Amino acid sequence: MTTPTGSINRRGPFRAGERVQITDERGRITTITLTEGGAYHSHRGFFNHSELIGNVEGTVIENSEGIKFQALRPLYKDFVLSMPRGAAVVYPKDAGQIVAMADIFPGARVIEAGVGSGALSIALLRAVGDYGHLRSFERREEFADIARGNIETFFGGEHPAWSLTLGDLAEELGSVEQPGSVDRAVLDMLAPWECLDAVATALAPGGVVICYVATVTQLSRVAEALRADGRFTEPESHETMVRGWHVEGLAVRPDHRMVAHTGFLITSRRLADGAERLAPKRRASKTDFSEEDMNAWTPASLGERNVSDRKLRRAGRDAQNLAVKAAQATEQAQTGEQ
Repeated sequence: MTTPTGSINRRGPFRAGERVQITDERGRITTITLTEGGAYHSHRGFFNHSELIGNVEGTVIENSEGIKFQALRPLYKDFVLSMPRGAAVVYPKDAGQIVAMADIFPGARVIEAGVGSGALSIALLRAVGDYGHLRSFERREEFADIARGNIETFFGGEHPAWSLTLGDLAEELGSVEQPGSVDRAVLDMLAPWECLDAVATALAPGGVVICYVATVTQLSRVAEALRADGRFTEPESHETMVRGWHVEGLAVRPDHRMVAHTGFLITSRRLADGAERLAPKRRASKTDFSEEDMNAWTPASLGERNVSDRKLRRAGRDAQNLAVKAAQATEQAQTGEQ
């Protein structure tokens, strides 16, 4: 039986090239990359990476000043929040909902736009598995390089189910995917309504489209666009909020901080050709968008900050370097199994 991609570097002892999450006695978390001959230094002592390489997860060690650290492999949620990035990442709470609400299943053929820093791509690849297919579209080559490095770092090398297409989904989809061949479409972009015609053509009957948008104006416009297209079911919209709880003996209370609004998710399904959408009767409402409405979802109005080319190049180099080290760790693991 073939080992699923990425699983070999999730088990066994720590290896050089792996990312490891260390936590000190005060709960402060740091992610490091293990290297032969490397060391971790802080203002309160150091320890050598060799003290972790070869040991199993959950090992607790002391540094030169007697400070204790516990070492574990980062989980998916830890990895995506600490990896190099050029674009904002899709938070784990939203990635989990996308996988569930879009019903991303093993073996599914999925399209995604855009790829950003690769956080959502990783979740989708884990869901479709080695025998599915994820085709990601990204218009900016700098973002594509960062995402590629992060994905290869997480899986310890290239993933056999992933294809990356540089360009606009609306323009490129028809040339790389046959009509009715796609099971799921995931749109994480500023104006997903611009891609609905191409998505409707590529989706198989019953296929799911899910859009991740930041503002109510975007949410309204994509919902009306889905209705106007006529080839989709009545859209459903929601958002997810996560609130942690402090639990210590009988001192049980909600945390003072929470991960609240990050974005809206709107889902719909592809109807059979010629089928008429069934929808509840609604009162007439304002569905046209004024110029003021249109300006409400521009990058500037959303508070998006332009990422400098220098930062993108640095993030790209960091992501590629981590990918090389992760591939070396995977090679060591495969050699050890033989």
